[in-house]
Amino acid sequence: MFDVHAGYIVLIAGAVTVMLRFLPFIAFGKRRPEFVLYLGRVLPPAVMAMLVVYCLKGVEILGGTHGIPEALACILVAVLHVWKRNTLLSITAGTVAYMAMIQMVF
Repeated sequence: MFDVHAGYIVLIAGAVTVMLRFLPFIAFGKRRPEFVLYLGRVLPPAVMAMLVVYCLKGVEILGGTHGIPEALACILVAVLHVWKRNTLLSITAGTVAYMAMIQMVF
């Protein structure tokens, strides 16, 4: 039926998650250190660059689809991000477009 140990694990994991979410607010209050503000500015572009490198590392320009779906998806992500400034929208649209291209067209 119900495993008591699994229930304890879920409760502990939930408590730790809540604690980690509230810890910065408890530690810093309303003021945020300059280092945290700096990380907030530089980490999103750095993560996006890392994702681009990771996603394009296996593309073979001379074989298969010649990297066309990947290039089109990257262009779509860039255009949407510049236009709407919504990371979630641009990544989701690029992923959906890429999957549609490799599943249906190419």
